[in-house]
Order: sequence, then structure tokens, then C-alpha cells
Amino acid sequence: MNNFPNSLLLLFLIFSCIGCKEPNQTTASKIKEKARTIITTDGEVDDVDSFIRMLLYANEFEIEGLVYSSSQWHYKGDGKGTEFMSEMPLTASIYGKRTELRWPGTNWMEELIGKYGEVRENLLLHAQGFPTADHLLGLVKVGNIDFEGEMSKDTEGSEWIKAILLDDNPSPVFLQVWGGTNTIARALKSIEDEFKESAEWEEIYQKITEKAIIYTVLDQDATYKKYIAPNWPEVKVIYNSDQFWCLAYPWPSRVPEKLQQYLSGDFFSEHILFDRGALMAEYYTWGDGRQIENDPEHHHGDLQSMRENNRNQYDFISEGDSPAYFYLLDVGLRSHENPSYGGWGGRFIQSSENPNRWEDGENVSDFNFYTGKQDATFPQTRWIKELQHDFAARAAWCVKDFASANHPPQVSLKHANDLTAGIGDLVSLSGTATDPDNNELTFLWWQYLEAGDFKGLVQIQDKDAAETSFVIPQEARIGDTIHLILQVTDNGFPALTRYQRVIVTVS
Repeated sequence: MNNFPNSLLLLFLIFSCIGCKEPNQTTASKIKEKARTIITTDGEVDDVDSFIRMLLYANEFEIEGLVYSSSQWHYKGDGKGTEFMSEMPLTASIYGKRTELRWPGTNWMEELIGKYGEVRENLLLHAQGFPTADHLLGLVKVGNIDFEGEMSKDTEGSEWIKAILLDDNPSPVFLQVWGGTNTIARALKSIEDEFKESAEWEEIYQKITEKAIIYTVLDQDATYKKYIAPNWPEVKVIYNSDQFWCLAYPWPSRVPEKLQQYLSGDFFSEHILFDRGALMAEYYTWGDGRQIENDPEHHHGDLQSMRENNRNQYDFISEGDSPAYFYLLDVGLRSHENPSYGGWGGRFIQSSENPNRWEDGENVSDFNFYTGKQDATFPQTRWIKELQHDFAARAAWCVKDFASANHPPQVSLKHANDLTAGIGDLVSLSGTATDPDNNELTFLWWQYLEAGDFKGLVQIQDKDAAETSFVIPQEARIGDTIHLILQVTDNGFPALTRYQRVIVTVS
């Protein structure tokens, strides 16, 4: 796995959930292994929408912290009139010196969790493990918010992160960065300050670097480069600098026309916004007439602005931070084992400068079969239809009973996920699937070419069958890997998809 931690395979089994209701035995999914995660956010409009969708998946990971933080785009100020100039060239040129910047406050997460509390009982009709609203409220903490990149003092949020990183649970903790890294940086700095001169330092350092995994969307302050990278170079980092744009503000220029229907106002008005309960009613879209207080740059709700930007009413605005938790969803693609495998949270390669850092960018592209070209955004874009259908299904769970909603198929293999075969050998593949709603299922086997070492195409027989085969090509070399995806989709409404990945190593 090339320096990505083996401990990712040990995501712990949750036998009980603090504050969780005893689930109905007819629900679609069982309590299973969950990734531990802490979310840090600066409260941009796209953070709010990412947060709303995240709550619909709150049963899929172990949320251990929800922390307000700042960024180059949002900070509170110190209340003393202190002027601040951004360290980031772009925002320095836009805003100059400021005493505060577009600060959305520190109660919006609590308000949305309250709305989640209104629909939780219905969500539990469909899947186990949704935490109570009170449990989530206890995880909300205020981190370092005074200024962009402020990490000079301990805060409730930084101390919470510190305590989680130092606890006795060795399972990985995924630190999602939706704004700046400064509150995480402060937690690490506090650990360093407390232990660096002690006999425990080597053990503590190793513990943290084996445990902390940062998934960051851009650098939205300078604290990663200035503090984390030089002082904690072995902390694992997944850095999404490009792929997220297909789910962010400029999506019309990144998403192929055929897929734009899933981000359209028609899709959102039919599946997300209306008659979907209290939580989904809070989701921001273009032309919805709403305005975040103290953020004049949230103009998207204004109809005139909508027209000037060539958008339609209720079109998607942005969820640029959602890939950080899409990465944690176990849909069978195994991307949690290695970021280079690719999945709903994107595909990344190991940095040549830091083996503990995984990046996207111009060197990480997938073939975009809509445009016929290599595309640096397509490792994320390729999943938009499936992601949006899944979102629509979860939104329906907020209000519908089990029989009236759709639930994903359960897919498995009749053999190991990892196989070996020699050049010229016939490789037989066999999958199976069931559907909790007794929907009809379609099977599709395809090669994820870019995820494997072998860069030639294999000829898959019977692509649409549960059982298929292919021959290892003569051009393959010993040690090459070939990634095959079994994709199973039901015919419910909306149609839902799950997967299994087989990795064949040429021997």
C-alpha cells in the first residue's frame, strides 16, 4: 500500500452507539465498521450544504467532533478592532486589511442538527446507527476562529481534537478540513508543546502520525505549509486541489452536459428541496430567495444574480467539501485502503516529495468518456449520477416509510477481492447481489484503467453478467495490477448503485 497506513483496514466495529435508538430489524443496512472522523468548517454556503448532506450519512461514520474554524474567506475578528491582512495572495488582493470577514457565526451547525433531530426517527426506519441530535450537539466545539490561520492559542475545538488524537483508541481519525487547517494545527502544536521535551515524545509522535489522516480541500490558510508539513511530516494527508471543483461553484464548466441534469434545479426541486422534511428545507440553491446573514457574497438566492450567472432556479450551488466524507463511505470501491484506487471521494497519487501526502492535480486524470479526453476532474465527476441518486434516496428517507423509499443493493464476491494470475491466464470473476426492496438488478463489470499499473485494456467477457472472465494480456508485466469493478444498480427510484473491486496482480 506504499506508505498508506495498514491501520485503515482496521476501522473499528461499532457494537453500540452512544445515544442511538435501538434499530428496527427490517432496516436496509446493518451497523458495520465505521471510520472515526472530525469535521472542521468555516461556514461558507457550500459548507452548509455539505453539512446537510453529511447529516444524512451520519450513520455511516463515527463522528467525533464538529469544529468551527476560520479560513482565508471567513474569520470572526478578535472584537478589539484589530486589522488583519490575509497571508494568501488572492484574498489579500481582494479584501486588504479587515477586522472581520464574512463570519457566519457559531450556531448554524446547532440549528441544522436541530432540523436533523426532527427527521432522525424517520431515517431510522431505513438504516441503523443514526446518532441522536443531542449526541451530535455535544460534539460541536468552537475552534480557532478569530483570524485566518490563527493558531497561537488553545481553544475548545483544538483541545477536543488533541484529546481525540491522544486517546487510547488506535483507529485512524480522519480530520476533514472544509476551511483552514489552523485549528488542527493548533491541536498538533499543543501536543508538541506538552510532550516534545519529555521521554514520551517519540512514542507520542509515532502515535499521532499513525492515527491522524487529514483530508483537506485546498489550502485555505497557510498553517499546513508553515507548521504541519515541517513539524509533522509523517502525518498522512489527502489533498484535493482540483477534483472537487465539479461539485463546487464552477461546476457548469467542469461537469459534462449529460451529467448536469443531476445538478439542475429540476433535480433538486423534485428530489431534494420540497416535501423532504425540515432538514432538506434548509439546503441552499440558486434563486431560492435566501441570504446568509453577514455574508454579502452569498448572492446566489437573488433571482437577478441567478439570471446574470446563467443559472436556473434551484440549481445546485456548491458542495466543495463533500468529497472529504464521500471518501469515507463504504460502497465497495475499497478507496479507504489506498487513495490511488479512486472512489466517491476522488483518486489521488503519492507525492514524489512527501510519501505521506496524496494529491490530485494535472498528473491525476481519468479518461472522460463524455468528452473523449483525459480529464483531471473526472476521477470525481465520474460518480456524480450515482452520488446524486444516493443523495435523493437519503432525502426521501427523511419523510417516507421503508416500503415507499429505495435502498441500495448489497453486493459481494464469490471469491477474494485480491487475486493473482500469470500472463496468458484466464481469470474468472463471480459476483452476487441482493436488494432489500426486491428490485431488479443490473450487473456491469468494467476496468478502472487508471487505478491499475497495467495501462492496457483487458477484454472482459459477458460484462453484463454476474459471472465473467478475462485473459491477462501478453503485454502485462509481472507485478502489474489490474482493477476490475463490479457495479450493481437497482431499478428502484431513484436507482441506487453499489460495487465490489477486484484487484488482480500479475504473477
